[in-house]
Amino acid sequence: MLKDIDNPKVEGVAFAIAEEVNELNEKSYVAYLINLKDEPLENVLVRSSGYGEHDGKQVKTTELRRFYDSIEPKSAQLIEPVLEEALTLTNQYWVSFYNDKVLYDRKYVFVAESVNESNFISLPLIDHSGVLIK
Repeated sequence: MLKDIDNPKVEGVAFAIAEEVNELNEKSYVAYLINLKDEPLENVLVRSSGYGEHDGKQVKTTELRRFYDSIEPKSAQLIEPVLEEALTLTNQYWVSFYNDKVLYDRKYVFVAESVNESNFISLPLIDHSGVLIK
């Protein structure tokens, strides 16, 4: 029965964790959903959570859910600030949305310690550097 379910591949949608620096030269991190498509994403649901080891103990963050009616084409939607301490955990974002009346979903996983300057690139549609998953 599961073989009969169509799971269309998500293309043109990326997720990023960007490093932002304020006027006091203080760094912070922010998660963005980036729509690289020429069409809007409709009824977008984003679930975020973190898990891993901290101080020798297994930890899991609270799961947060956010809903957006629409994310415009060629735009980036700020999802949430990410605490620097949370970057030592694996952070996952499960995204579901409609595009052209088809339901899509995908999990974007930033493994522990992957958000660091050695992995940074210039992010599309955002004037920041960070880590991008397409």
